[in-house]
Amino acid sequence: MVELGCMMSEELIGTIGHYFSKPQVGVVKLTAGIRIGDTLRFSGHGVEFRQTITSLQLDHLSVESASAGKEVAIKVDERVREGTQVYRIMP
Repeated sequence: MVELGCMMSEELIGTIGHYFSKPQVGVVKLTAGIRIGDTLRFSGHGVEFRQTITSLQLDHLSVESASAGKEVAIKVDERVREGTQVYRIMP
C-alpha cells in the first residue's frame, strides 16, 4: 500500500491485460477485489489518470463487484495499454 498526500492511500489491484478501443474498455487481471464506486488510478505505459468505476463486467455480465483472480472489463475514460497498473485509491 502506498501513502498519498491528504491522508489517502492506494493499493495495486491489477494490471491491464487488453484494451478494446471502440467500447473504450480495459480488461483488468485482478490481484485484489473491486466494486462499482471504487476510485481507480491507471498508471504506466504513457498513461496517468483517475476515475470512478461506473461499469464492471465479468464474463460479459454486469456485476457490482469482483474478487482477486478474476479478469473484469471496466469502461475507461482514456486509452490504456497492456501492462498499465491499476490502483484503488482509499480515503
